[in-house]
Amino acid sequence: MSSARLSAGLLPLALVVSAVAVWALTVGASEISAMQALGSLWSGDDRAATVIRAVRLPRVIAALGVGAALAVAGAIMQAVTRNPMAEPGILGVNAGASFAVVLALAFGGVTAAHALAWFAFAGAGAASVLVYALGSAGRSGATPVKLVLSGVVVASFLASVTLAILLIDAQTFDAVRLWTAGSLRGRQLHDVLAVLPYAIGAIAVALAIRTQFTSMSLGAEVARGLGQNQAVWRAISVLIVALLAGSAVAMAGPVAFVGLVVPHMVRLCIGPDYGWLLPYSALAGALLTLVADTLPRAAWGTDVPVGISLALVGAPVFIWLARSRTGAVPA
Repeated sequence: MSSARLSAGLLPLALVVSAVAVWALTVGASEISAMQALGSLWSGDDRAATVIRAVRLPRVIAALGVGAALAVAGAIMQAVTRNPMAEPGILGVNAGASFAVVLALAFGGVTAAHALAWFAFAGAGAASVLVYALGSAGRSGATPVKLVLSGVVVASFLASVTLAILLIDAQTFDAVRLWTAGSLRGRQLHDVLAVLPYAIGAIAVALAIRTQFTSMSLGAEVARGLGQNQAVWRAISVLIVALLAGSAVAMAGPVAFVGLVVPHMVRLCIGPDYGWLLPYSALAGALLTLVADTLPRAAWGTDVPVGISLALVGAPVFIWLARSRTGAVPA
């Protein structure tokens, strides 16, 4: 596909995301039209304006930010590890961020969103390093299967410890029980805006250096032949992924599968060039997450946590990838 066509395709996708965002503002218990919703963003002090600004707008912004951050993080992880099944949820990065946030809440008394975000960044970064270290052990190095197994082990362990802390500390559990399922319900605008700049900044940096990810996706030997310092760029990649996954976890909890599904969908449509893969993934990830959060409420009037909705989409994709890469899985 030519660069001109790829460049032209970004605008329609951005317009679709914008249209879905406006639609999401109209979905809820109170009937509010699209024109009312848009008008309430700028003026008004009636009930509709209060619902839009205090309830629906923060949720829409959070969904867009979480989806874009996780999709870009997943694409980067797939390039760095050359593992098609890599994404923050499967490789334990989200679990590390969640564990750190729960520790800060339970034992540190930290409640400010911007402060919790830093704990999420640290937990995500530590989990990334740990999974890669475990997956790289042995003579064969970091193979895709070893990385997935290491991620599952680390994620399972951290999730178990996190659950144990929450069962012991009922007060913390009451505060985060929806958040642990990956939910955008009840988000406050000031909390979302306190974390969102980190995600936007990390996405901007990733887009600025996106050609480096194309080199990494071609393999270590090819990347070195192109003059790339593997150690430096892997460290930079870990930092970007930690910021993206940490931001997403701070806003919505441990949401999985966006980083797995979206880059593969985009890759099938436009190809493997990260110069285009990352911007398309950011928009498609925002779109998928917003639809997954809004559609259950629009169709059935039920507020399903977005983490559950996305799991219904992502689990079959993961099984398909596992079958196509490793052969048939047991029935």
